[in-house]
Amino acid sequence: MKQPSPHPLAENVDDSVARALDRLAASQEPDGSWHGDYGGPMFLLPMFVALCHVAGKEIPEKQREEMRREFQDARFPKGWIGLHREGQPCLFTTVLGYVSLRLLGESAEDSEMKQTLRWIHENGGPHGAAPWGKWILCLLGLYSWNGVNPVTPELWLLPKWFPLHPGRLWCHCRMVYLPASWLYGNRSATMPDERIREIRDELYPQGWDELSFAGNRNTLAPVDNVYPPRWPVRFANRILSGFEKWIRGTGRGKRLRQKALAEVMRQIEFEETVTNGIAIGPVNRVLNSFCFFFSYPDGEAFQNSLESCRRYLWKNGDRCLMQGYNNSKLWDTVFAAQAVIATHHTGREKMLTSAFRYIDSHQVREDVPDREEFYRERSAGGWPFSDIDHGWPIADCTAEGLKTALTIEKADSSLSLPGERLFAAVDLLLDWQNPDGGWPTYEKQRVGKWIESMNPSGVFGRIMIDYSYPECTSAVLQAFAAFREKYPDRQKRLLNRAMMFGEDYLRREQRDDGSWEGSWGVCFTYGTWFGVKGMLASGTRPDDPTLRRAAEFLLSKQREDGSWGEAIESCLERRWIDSPNGNVVQTSWALLALLALGESGDPVDAAANFILTKQQRDGNWPNEGMVGMFNRTCAINYDWYRLYFPMWALAEWRNATEGTSPSPA
Repeated sequence: MKQPSPHPLAENVDDSVARALDRLAASQEPDGSWHGDYGGPMFLLPMFVALCHVAGKEIPEKQREEMRREFQDARFPKGWIGLHREGQPCLFTTVLGYVSLRLLGESAEDSEMKQTLRWIHENGGPHGAAPWGKWILCLLGLYSWNGVNPVTPELWLLPKWFPLHPGRLWCHCRMVYLPASWLYGNRSATMPDERIREIRDELYPQGWDELSFAGNRNTLAPVDNVYPPRWPVRFANRILSGFEKWIRGTGRGKRLRQKALAEVMRQIEFEETVTNGIAIGPVNRVLNSFCFFFSYPDGEAFQNSLESCRRYLWKNGDRCLMQGYNNSKLWDTVFAAQAVIATHHTGREKMLTSAFRYIDSHQVREDVPDREEFYRERSAGGWPFSDIDHGWPIADCTAEGLKTALTIEKADSSLSLPGERLFAAVDLLLDWQNPDGGWPTYEKQRVGKWIESMNPSGVFGRIMIDYSYPECTSAVLQAFAAFREKYPDRQKRLLNRAMMFGEDYLRREQRDDGSWEGSWGVCFTYGTWFGVKGMLASGTRPDDPTLRRAAEFLLSKQREDGSWGEAIESCLERRWIDSPNGNVVQTSWALLALLALGESGDPVDAAANFILTKQQRDGNWPNEGMVGMFNRTCAINYDWYRLYFPMWALAEWRNATEGTSPSPA
């Protein structure tokens, strides 16, 4: 019988996948992980520069130059700096960027610095900066705490059942609020030195003594007023401002303040201990360090915390930036491993063995001590985004860790986790399910969505609670499906029930056009890939109307060259916005979704061909811009997305054309 002719693209795809595998193998760290740039937000590095200046810690000149280059490269032609490197104008980050450049040695007479300063003045000056910017300026002596709405530490003394207790907030929000409330409660600020006085004159040409800080407490420049404060937060600020006068004006109030500050510091010290000094993220890492400095500037706690801050720094070529997490190693490792398995290539054993060891060694084995006292949930069985030292487990990281461990075991039975550790991961994920059937990031939702009306940030959305997300829900459903395949009778009733509610959540979250909105990637390509995979994992057939609408949505957005390209602004505006050009990573997500749905023919072939044409000689694909996202406004870079996702998509295309079973990942 005559054999069918091979697909015209097959040989090129095989070569492309082989080169990508070689590149991936050469980039693997000795510990089995992949470690890359996780930067992009432009408000992080200024915090570190401010800390070093306040503490009198000299930054080495070579690193100072690399930091200056980071700000210079991110500065747009009119002088402004975005919330992230590719973002729209933002006063908050532009003011902090200008101040940082001055502290790093840039001259105020430089023409580009003059242009940046002019833009700042034209947009209202520091008075209009979002609250996080004002906090850092206060610590530097470049703003007055009188011009900041209260960040009241006494809220930590409220009964834990009280709906407005900070312990009910999303963990990233409350961990920023925690040190910010200590710094506000103490009115922490450095004495201005000569450089600070110079910057004061530059930022406030009308003169420092003529400023009305209290009168500008609610001032927010239009460019920073992305999420305008609603009436509940404005009302709360009035109440808290009156409370603040009582606190600072009476002996009883001052004693209450000291009690609150002691409780806040106790919480901060706990966070330092259980995260090995890393903290949950760079913002509270630096703010915690400010707290230690203003408490005991020569103490060991501050010195250790300063070193921990440096763990967030990343050298990218000739630039030095600050990353959005201590690293993204676990997250990158699980996806890289799934992509490798999809290739069905021989010679991958060493890579997978090393990746498995990283996954194995970075599963959290124990709950943190006294967790309920410190508003923490269970941890045992989970996986973090980065590493075991950080230790905060996350639902989708736990799900991907569990799924990847099981997938590697199917490829190599000698690599397996003990059953009790797999059971612990499943139990943790079951505990995390929200009442709406979806899964959050770190913790179950602790208070109603109404509290988002108290969001005071101006520039970030959905920060007050841990919402359910299609991506997290999909990851958990996929993990449960993989677990159920190995242990069909383990927790059968609970798993079936959880998956049914998870599927219902995904159906409700699908938009009328057939897409799912992504929250941790840009945006509808990312969300729809996860939505499709989650529905399939729940047992939904590819011909289900829900999944047919998803396929139709993706096909409707494909460009003539076979690609997909979606702008970062899609996340903020919550609608599809075309980017100027196709994007390899987004094309890979769309292709993976379509292949999972059994699509074939010209659309998927064109997508594969687009990916092929973009590959570089070294096996990688070009950096076409950031495709990560958080809180709807801030993009972030995932270095390895542009290697393992295109490779994975091409591998699955090859599996489909050969009639090979799709990869278990």
